[in-house]
Amino acid sequence: MRRAIAPYGSWRSPITAEQLAAHAVGLGAIAVVGDELLWTESRPLEDGRTALVRRSAAAPSGAEDVLAPPWSVRSRVHEYGGGALTTGGGRVFFSNDGDRRLYEASLRGAEPRALTPAGPWRFADGVLDERRSRLVSVCEDHGGSGEPANFIAAISLDDALPPRVLASGRDFYAAPRLSPDGSALAWLSWSHPHMPWNETELWLAEVDSAGALVDARCIAGGSGESILQPLWSPDGVLHFVSDRAGWWNLHRCQDPFDGSTARALAPREAEFARPLWSLGQRTFAFADAATIVCTFGRGGREHLARLDVARGELSEIETPFVGFDSVHVARGRAWFIASSTTAPAALVELDLATGRHEVVRRSLDLDLDPEWISVAEPVAYRSGDRTAHAFFYPPKNPEFSAPEGERPPLRVRAHGGPTAATDPSLKLAIQYWTSRGFAVLDVDYAGSTGYGREYRDLLAGRWGVIDVEDCVNGALHVAEAGRADRARLTISGGSAGGYTVLCALAFHDAFRAGASHYGIGDLGALAADTHKFESRYTDWLVAPWPEGREIYRARSPLFHAERLSCPVIFFQGEQDRVVPPNQAEAMAQVLREKGIPTALVLFPDEAHGFRKAASIRRALTGELGFFARILGFTPADRIDPLPIENLDPA
Repeated sequence: MRRAIAPYGSWRSPITAEQLAAHAVGLGAIAVVGDELLWTESRPLEDGRTALVRRSAAAPSGAEDVLAPPWSVRSRVHEYGGGALTTGGGRVFFSNDGDRRLYEASLRGAEPRALTPAGPWRFADGVLDERRSRLVSVCEDHGGSGEPANFIAAISLDDALPPRVLASGRDFYAAPRLSPDGSALAWLSWSHPHMPWNETELWLAEVDSAGALVDARCIAGGSGESILQPLWSPDGVLHFVSDRAGWWNLHRCQDPFDGSTARALAPREAEFARPLWSLGQRTFAFADAATIVCTFGRGGREHLARLDVARGELSEIETPFVGFDSVHVARGRAWFIASSTTAPAALVELDLATGRHEVVRRSLDLDLDPEWISVAEPVAYRSGDRTAHAFFYPPKNPEFSAPEGERPPLRVRAHGGPTAATDPSLKLAIQYWTSRGFAVLDVDYAGSTGYGREYRDLLAGRWGVIDVEDCVNGALHVAEAGRADRARLTISGGSAGGYTVLCALAFHDAFRAGASHYGIGDLGALAADTHKFESRYTDWLVAPWPEGREIYRARSPLFHAERLSCPVIFFQGEQDRVVPPNQAEAMAQVLREKGIPTALVLFPDEAHGFRKAASIRRALTGELGFFARILGFTPADRIDPLPIENLDPA
């Protein structure tokens, strides 16, 4: 078929904002109860409700909701939540987003039963203590003044009683894990100013006959070591992930009450965990006492493997996937959320004996010919005195070509976190752009995970500097290679990535336009007005607050808006507690007063990140329409009018 000739950016694409917003679901927690496979789905068409879904072994081709609306399986502990689903002993427990209470769900159609009374508490990351008829959970109490209190709590399964404190005194808790015989409890804790990827402690205590914790002690961690995911083997040996050697590797305690005896299993320069932004992380699970099914990654790509515990041998399991999450193992099978470079995320079941896998549930049912897919190309480039990393996606559309000699506009993507990462898996939000004629550079700037502790720590004290340099130098690298138009470089990012966007536009002149999704304009305001989990994060990223006030001001785009000379569009949830909306409003006002084209799109019912279909669609089409007006092309899509101040008539 002969291709039509049309400018980059104006190509027609079958990947629509409506499809991405309305038909994609976020796949989350996985559990097996009896012969039932359970998982959670975040659904934009249901205003972001997280549904609990099941599939029975008796009817493997069908799936049905366990909970009808408005029940929503979601926790907001540490604001980012996670760990909202707990199973054990054939029972299912969950945190309900509507009232933050814990419930027991019925798999037989009955209404959920409340386990906790109405109150100021939030719950997450629990484990069943069947012997004592209770859940042991992370609890967050918002009933007092000042910051909410975190602690490990016991919740009775027999009466709807307030949570009973088991362990307290630290600022944050995660991952309470009970030994198979119920005699010991392990958990993680940390305190300000640390974040869980900087420093955590692994604690262990005996559980007495009354259910109290006795002889609690820190057995590992602290002193700059990040420990994650404590987990007991079926035969009662404590395992965990630690970066004590520079990479998050699996470790096994020889003596469960002495963490110094822990030895690394199959040590290597690879990450066997991810930063603990949300609770309930599962990157490994036991197939039996001698075998672990795990994921590990390096350089942005992840692998699935089988680990022989005794021999320390790691054997990769061949799959077509490059990203994994939520690993669960039972009855000779493994389940996980996986994605490849050509297919979106899906819930996958793997037969551990044969290696065969099947897709149980796709996050998006979209039959897309590979001819439309731009596959990620790893890119390493010089940025100052170091090597930075990114994935490049060239424009790709089998029905269109650009006029001879034209180079594509580039959209640089700065991921959030900033302690997070991107990967080469298929992201239709990127294909939305490449199929319309944009090139995309997805940057793993210094500070990203997946490259070891040394690369992660490069960001310490240099946020707003080194991450920005990597995005700028990445864009210039692509343009100098002739793969993008130097005059049409754009940058987009959300949350911390939005801050990187605003810094790049205020302190550098590489980009023609930018899009900030719930990004930060004033670091000092963020330090003084954000939630507990991140309230001291900037001490590590920038400088101690308020002693470093001048550094904060120097790196805040809001106070250097006179240097901002290119158009910016802002997308912001009005219920955002992580990055308050006054940040976007203040930045837009400065641009408005300077006469620079700008647009501010507020979503009254959204918080940090957009969950509703209408919001997701508006953000996608709004950014495309904004860049089209600034860069001078006409999209093939019908885009709802979006007023651009200082560009449209008053």
